Amino acid sequence: MRLIGFLSKFGEILNRCAVGRLPPKRSMACSRFEYVKTFEQDDSILPNVWIVIRIDGKKFHKFSKTHDFEKPNDENALNVMNAAATAVMAEFRDIVLAYGQSDEYSFVFRKETAAFKRRSAKLLTYVTSLFSTSYVMQWSKWMSQPLAYAPCFDGRVVLYPSDENLRDYLSWRQADVHVNNLYNTAFWKLVLEKGLTNQEAEAKLRGTFSADKNELLFQEFGINYNNLPAMYRKGTILLRKRVTVDEKTRQAIVPLHQDLISSQFWKEHTEILGKYVPGTYSSTQPLPRLVHLQIDDKKAEESKLAERVEESC
Repeated sequence: MRLIGFLSKFGEILNRCAVGRLPPKRSMACSRFEYVKTFEQDDSILPNVWIVIRIDGKKFHKFSKTHDFEKPNDENALNVMNAAATAVMAEFRDIVLAYGQSDEYSFVFRKETAAFKRRSAKLLTYVTSLFSTSYVMQWSKWMSQPLAYAPCFDGRVVLYPSDENLRDYLSWRQADVHVNNLYNTAFWKLVLEKGLTNQEAEAKLRGTFSADKNELLFQEFGINYNNLPAMYRKGTILLRKRVTVDEKTRQAIVPLHQDLISSQFWKEHTEILGKYVPGTYSSTQPLPRLVHLQIDDKKAEESKLAERVEESC
């Protein structure tokens, strides 16, 4: 009888395995030490607020110098950041927008997200660690020189209750791009082309306004600042869009370099603040390499899946 009972129970387990209905994982065993769980703080995020996680490079001045980043902007280094941020967005479908510049990136989670039960520490550590590891994995796709050592990023969680607050936050970050990039462009032109020392360049630019720096760039270097690449002047916005490649429509995370301070941006991309359904990407320009890499990865996954299905038949 015991053998019959055992075989019956074993058959039940096999049946559950076959239909994917294994019993749920057992919770942690109770013991007299379990009271230590009460020391954990409840860090659940308030409902119905925009969650922004911003990551920043730690000691990136040293990192960029070690890896000989081009001054004032290194296009490939910026694209490593964009590729790492794309990996984070691909993992979290609830990220509706990501915005990056220099060594920082901001990820905007929709108000209704239930990811990690809205636990602040879980969201922050996962996003920061995933970005860091993705940065390392993406490095060789964009940079010619080997990675000397792994970069480090820190992060923070900030909550914004209204759409206006969120727009103002993103506007603040984009305004920061303009101020910093205009200064850096003028500074490094003085150092690299005029032969000034760092201290002399700082002294020359001290107390100047945006108009003064624009005039300096035009008069001394023949540069119209507004003609510099938009990625340098405006940063990078990542949005999910429907793109058409080889007459097939796919979803991809697309990098945009637009003015998100203006109302026009939010009228064109209504899915961000409204019902989140990715819009259609339309541009006369070729699709960015970042999009092609995503599509190639998806095609490779589809090919592997098809091979497995064929083998199992």
